[in-house]
Amino acid sequence: MGIVELTDVKKTYLLGKVEVPAVKGVTFCIEKGDFISIAGPSGSGKTTILNMVGLVDQPSDGEVYIDGKPTSKLKDAELTRLRHETLGFIFQSFNLIPVLNVWENIEFPLLLGRTRVSKAEKDEWIDHLIEEVGLADWRKHKPNELSGGQRQRVAIARALATRPQIVLADEPTANLDSATGEQIIELMKRINRELQTTFIFSTHDAKIVDIADHIIRLKDGLITENLRRGENAEGSCSPAQGAAKPALATEA
Repeated sequence: MGIVELTDVKKTYLLGKVEVPAVKGVTFCIEKGDFISIAGPSGSGKTTILNMVGLVDQPSDGEVYIDGKPTSKLKDAELTRLRHETLGFIFQSFNLIPVLNVWENIEFPLLLGRTRVSKAEKDEWIDHLIEEVGLADWRKHKPNELSGGQRQRVAIARALATRPQIVLADEPTANLDSATGEQIIELMKRINRELQTTFIFSTHDAKIVDIADHIIRLKDGLITENLRRGENAEGSCSPAQGAAKPALATEA
């Protein structure tokens, strides 16, 4: 089993008295260290899938496994702990806390968890993340004193603060100019290679799709393509017990 697996996942929303199917039966597996793009037009279901993987929404049917755990069986407290310890989030609108500076925004997730580390270890890790995202000279600045690209770099560092296995990013370059967007993509790809952090993107950005080693394309709530390529073409994901394994297209 991979680090993330969806088996016949469906999601239907009730709008008034009308049922609207957003995801209509999706099965796929993501391996540790994947740099994956979930792509598709607006309304295809990609953000809904990202929210279910991120445990902020639940399927109407089917199962989402995170690190081998069937999440539908977990209680709220267990979901919260799994979300905090395993997942990091990069939001399209950054979602930084305006009254906190760069260093404090990155520190914030570390103040919420139950796992405690020494102040020296925490400070060293935050300083390392700030160096990694190129903001050493901006650590005391607040979000309104930063450019859009700098704020996104803070958001990336904050997502990595708890050392998550998986980082989820919803259109992370949508509010950035093209040059800054390319820098952000290169930064995330480098972190993916160096730390083996799994990155899962919901995106329209062709540049992210171009460098992804695993691409899932959606249309009308269904998968139209599930492609591994390059070094990851021979994926070793095995399906959860009782689940059918989706066919994978491969590219040399």
